Amino acid sequence: MSNPSRPEWPVPVSIAPDILAEIQAEFAREWLLMTESLQQGNLAPPADRRFGSKAWAASPASLLAAHTYLLSAKAMSQMVDALQVSEPVRNRLRFSTMQWIEAVAPSNFMASNPDVQQALLESEGQSLRKGLDNLFKDLQKGRLSQTDESKFELGKNVATTAGSVVYQNQVMQLIQYAPVTDKVHKIPLLLVPPSINKYYILDLQPENSFVRHAVEQGFTVFLVSWRNPLASDIDGIDQATWADYLQHGVLQAIDAVCSISRQKQINALGFCVGGTLLASALSLAHAQGKDPVCSLTLLTTLLDFEETGVLDVFVDEYQVQAREHQLGTGGLMSARELATTFSFLRPNELVWNYVVANYLKGESPPAFDLLHWNADGTNLPGPFFAWYFRNTYLENNLKVPGRVQVDGYQLDLSTLSMPAYIYSSREDHIVPWHSAYASNNILRGPIRFILGASGHIAGVINPPAKKRRCYWAQEASAGHDEMPGNPESWLANADEHAGSWWPDWCNWLVAHSGSLVRAPAKPGNARYTPIEDAPGSYVKQRAQ
Repeated sequence: MSNPSRPEWPVPVSIAPDILAEIQAEFAREWLLMTESLQQGNLAPPADRRFGSKAWAASPASLLAAHTYLLSAKAMSQMVDALQVSEPVRNRLRFSTMQWIEAVAPSNFMASNPDVQQALLESEGQSLRKGLDNLFKDLQKGRLSQTDESKFELGKNVATTAGSVVYQNQVMQLIQYAPVTDKVHKIPLLLVPPSINKYYILDLQPENSFVRHAVEQGFTVFLVSWRNPLASDIDGIDQATWADYLQHGVLQAIDAVCSISRQKQINALGFCVGGTLLASALSLAHAQGKDPVCSLTLLTTLLDFEETGVLDVFVDEYQVQAREHQLGTGGLMSARELATTFSFLRPNELVWNYVVANYLKGESPPAFDLLHWNADGTNLPGPFFAWYFRNTYLENNLKVPGRVQVDGYQLDLSTLSMPAYIYSSREDHIVPWHSAYASNNILRGPIRFILGASGHIAGVINPPAKKRRCYWAQEASAGHDEMPGNPESWLANADEHAGSWWPDWCNWLVAHSGSLVRAPAKPGNARYTPIEDAPGSYVKQRAQ
């Protein structure tokens, strides 16, 4: 990734005259076709779900506004693409322009949205009253409601897989899930979720729980539940560092799982930032002369941060220094700020869609477990976040052997030579799949790379019973030197498979999980005794 310093404003910009003329000519041609269709009475609704209802189709003025908006938005985007500026500046302008375009859509205003006007008339004003009520409730919460959060309770209808917390410290709780089969595979599995979210994305409701599915396949499953630090905490959690999360989080969890299972090596899976933490911790363990993991699974994980997609617009030296000044020695990166940032990566789907439905139409958002999880954010210790921001997104230090040191040990991800299963999602806007594929250039063991359909979360949480989506894979795992350097070359030779990738992963993991043995009669051991039932208390702490 390039490391641009903060650009000097105003940045001189220009567009080549011939390109500008082409954009203007195309705009004029499409405007003429649009107005002719309107005059002839056959202007069709645009292919955009915001303007596709019968109310829009029945209103020529509204249709004209919708088409004019989309035509203008297209021209503005073309002009940004044509600007003669550096690529970092262009990306920031693209992002800013996108935010403005999405905000001014005629669907976002009562005066220009015939759907909203129709709902107002049909409800005799009740839609407006309910909308204002929804708005005031959200103002009290300090965030936009995307789902009916009252319908979900941890341990009742989400995060319901039976288990016990068998260890806890300042940064995490360790959950051991109860077996549901008479026999289990000898080598257990540890799940490391992202620390910027609650773990129960992997254990939503029973029918879409990754954890439950793994337990049902005969794996003994452990999981790290990260603590949600609060401003009111007085034990110094707000000063926790990246090293603390490696030593007292991932490596402590691995030690406990090895002790409880009486195995020298275990299987480990990391999801998103959890995968980056896991790989870093295993590199640290290797530097300490340890080799505790016999197979590694990475789900939508970045190890090489050269290309991070739209998130690049938030990263430059100025922004990183500002965060280091604000949080480098203590404090919290708030869950609310993190959630807002991620929502505005896709504002049409995650912001304005709900503004229109909740506030303008007075509708109540439906109950959706994934969006309930999305609203249940986690704060991050400031030093942890500041370190991560600089060493990954800005400087991409983790992929360079020896550039990062933790407690005096040099990290080298290329020392990880265990078999690896790498999953990425084709439409992932947070971890672009080409960047996830780049982990093949870092890890040194045999690799099975899987590309799933859909995005960062929906691609991962895809239970087999639903028979949805698809994934791409090659027949067998490949050696490090056998993987094509170009991800598109890999895709060209991969086969498409209908449905979930979960069975493929389970089949791969069985080969690394040892023989079947009698399932443990109770959780923990003499050293790690049960503290409380899953889902535990850490995950229930709401961000303030």
